[in-house]
Amino acid sequence: MNDSRIAQLIEKLRGYNEAYRAGRPEISDHEYDELCENLRELDPSNPYLHTVEPETLKASTSVRHRVPMLSTEKAYEHEQLERFVERVHKAAKLLGVQEARFRLTPKLDGMAGKDLDGVLASRGNGLVGNDISHIFKRGVVALGGRDKGAGEIVMVRSYFESRFSDEFEHPRNMVAGIVNADEINPSAQEALDDQMVHFVPYSEVANWEGRGEELLERIGELRKEIQDQVDYPLDGMVAEATDDEIKSYMGSTTHHHRWQIAIKTRGETATTRVLEIQWQTGRTGKITPVLKVEPTKVSGATISSVTAHHAGMVREKELGVGALIEIIRSGEVIPKLVSVIQVAEDVCLPESCPSCASILSWDSDFLRCANTVNCPEQTQSGLRHWFRILGNSDGFGPKTIDKLVAAGFSSLPAIYAMIEEDFRVLGFGDKQSENLVQALNDSRSEPIEDARFLAAFGINNLGLGDSRKLLRHHRVEELGNVGAEDIDQIKGFGDKTSVSISKELHDVWPTIQHMLFLGFQLDRTILASEEERVDSPISGKVIMFTGKMIYGDRSAMQDQARQLGATVLSSVSSRLEILVIGQKPSNSKVTKASAFGAEVLSEDVYRERLGLPLDSSV
Repeated sequence: MNDSRIAQLIEKLRGYNEAYRAGRPEISDHEYDELCENLRELDPSNPYLHTVEPETLKASTSVRHRVPMLSTEKAYEHEQLERFVERVHKAAKLLGVQEARFRLTPKLDGMAGKDLDGVLASRGNGLVGNDISHIFKRGVVALGGRDKGAGEIVMVRSYFESRFSDEFEHPRNMVAGIVNADEINPSAQEALDDQMVHFVPYSEVANWEGRGEELLERIGELRKEIQDQVDYPLDGMVAEATDDEIKSYMGSTTHHHRWQIAIKTRGETATTRVLEIQWQTGRTGKITPVLKVEPTKVSGATISSVTAHHAGMVREKELGVGALIEIIRSGEVIPKLVSVIQVAEDVCLPESCPSCASILSWDSDFLRCANTVNCPEQTQSGLRHWFRILGNSDGFGPKTIDKLVAAGFSSLPAIYAMIEEDFRVLGFGDKQSENLVQALNDSRSEPIEDARFLAAFGINNLGLGDSRKLLRHHRVEELGNVGAEDIDQIKGFGDKTSVSISKELHDVWPTIQHMLFLGFQLDRTILASEEERVDSPISGKVIMFTGKMIYGDRSAMQDQARQLGATVLSSVSSRLEILVIGQKPSNSKVTKASAFGAEVLSEDVYRERLGLPLDSSV
């Protein structure tokens, strides 16, 4: 049971992290941290807790950070800050440092990067980032000049709130687009033209320095003093030791520096009244309520919308027009409902889908639309999910997909059959049409994990983690004949989810078959039966080969590795465990594999591990 909970929890955390890095946070930092603590209780040594959550940016030149850009340990309670100060004092005493000094700086809430030697690199996975120097050509201002080290790409807060708070949930949304989008939207371009988007080095922001005792005693006052001097979105404060000898002694984990801590709050609350409830249809047919409330100031922003999670909450808490509610906004992200102070006189739940008018039915706490074929919002959300999970088709963002669906291209087979002329007829430019067709071709030809391919179809209860579990027992091509009883026999799947997955697999199977027919290049998950049957040093390992091999051609070595029970990849991913390098290997692949923690072996070492002779004629 724990294995299933852990897999589901990690999948949630990865999804929330991906949304946050893309500038569209779905939960508060505190809620995310609580999920991490839940994972820590279940599996303290899980790699997710001990590595930097990666950013997802378009492919560009990789840049290895001289000093890792790690995450920051967090303190929500004063006692946690006290323990941090005590650790620094202890290190100072052991080193003979007479007085430990501390620096307090604002924790900017943007996109982290490091600007050195004329190259601005994203944080990436903490060890290797991407070259994003192009943002300066787009109009981002380097505050204080170039080459000043680590910092954040942020928008001036007062400017954002006066111009774009109705259009965007958070300035980070716009920043993410400026960094990663092929075309800048008009609002972001306006901000760039007004020079209101900055790369702010940490060395250029307001700060305080002093003794640990003063930091603990005056933290509330110091926080306010610094916040008043900074007109950027903030996500707390950062306290750190200033002495290089202490910092070197305290060192770092693979996740964070031990000499540094983020001081955060759980969020500011306010009360407001519900004006109406808007119902939205999601990818899986779930109907989600959004509370439109009387505009209320929380954490310096005017809030007019609050998430209510599901219809069961509306029913249980008696939400409706006139209800008086308490809301919280933590880390300047989407506000959440805390409690209902005064219930509504009337609680109205929808009977039909707001997108297609189909009759709704209850599914646990959710109302669900069962019209998976002709519900426009489900169709659009499903296509957005496909391209987001696949992750290798640039250009197919929400606006492009909405435009295609409106024109009748509402299925994956229809979209993948499109030619350049089809796109041009819909109003796309010549170059954009060419790029979109090329992106579709690339998504078929670039190797992709079979579990990611399956998860991209958006089958309920079959995310990336559960897709991997399922594919350890059944090939993708066999799933049309897999029943609920087959799924239920796999550890981690329950009775109800097995029935649900089986039914949706059957419904989606014609589309899966069609996409397989298009020739997607799938990196196969090794079957559990093969893994058990093969006894070798690489059985169950995920392996890849790069460079010119001297003991035979690469395809023969790949076949041999599969026969020995390994899963063979064609491109570097976080799953990779062993990279075997021949002559003239790809430096970028070696760097990327190392960053993911993969073992890099020469051909000779690899053959020695397998017990094979070091003779190119054998």
